Amino acid sequence: METPSKVPAADQTLAILSHLAAQRGPVPAATIAQALGLPRSTVYHLLSVMAERGFVVHLPEERRYGLGIAAFELSSGFSRQQPLARLGRPLVAALVDRLGESGHLAVLHGRDVLYLVEERAPRRPSLVTDVGVRLPAHLTATGRAMLAELPPAQLRALYPDRAAFTTRHPSTEADAAEWTYGRLKRVLAEVRQRGWAAEDGEVTPGLASVGAPVVDHLGWPAAAIAVTYSTESTDETADAATTGVLDAAAELSRRIRGSR
Repeated sequence: METPSKVPAADQTLAILSHLAAQRGPVPAATIAQALGLPRSTVYHLLSVMAERGFVVHLPEERRYGLGIAAFELSSGFSRQQPLARLGRPLVAALVDRLGESGHLAVLHGRDVLYLVEERAPRRPSLVTDVGVRLPAHLTATGRAMLAELPPAQLRALYPDRAAFTTRHPSTEADAAEWTYGRLKRVLAEVRQRGWAAEDGEVTPGLASVGAPVVDHLGWPAAAIAVTYSTESTDETADAATTGVLDAAAELSRRIRGSR
């Protein structure tokens, strides 16, 4: 017989978060209550508290609830404690040795990517994607690879308006102003169709990157692996980098019990 929880509110809160994490998109509160066998009043109360703390996002038009940015913070906290870095570092290192181009592994941290692994190839320039660095996710190959794996409602919660979009280079402020949710959706639709993401000079002029998502057992983006090379590189280099990041990301997905 299962021992009753001594802190039922905490147990119920964690049950709700776990349930939301297992869904592909936001769900109604009534559905949560039914699935967990909890009173609706209790579920609404706990959801309200979690929304105030950022762990849950309420979508009033849809009358649904999804995970909030604070939930991503927890996921990133797990990543910072090394499991992903320990599993991913040898894969990135092997990729860099094989291609002769620099590679990295990053996780999604709100609207940013946070770099956990950086492996620089010999005689290649230093990159801004050093360990611990954050960059706007919508500008990077790793970020686009992960954003493309999010449900539409979750993506919208991260990018509610134009103010959510930032730029890397002050000289290209005009281009940053052109970023809208519609443009982001078009970019990510191409990423989903191809299975990999790319950026060309948007992080560092003269350098391009390709990246692929690492997904967990629920299909959520746990991380992304990317390779960076000169924009003047040959098509063969770009093709090899694309194949390499796809293979490495698939292997890391398997290592963390991913679905791909």
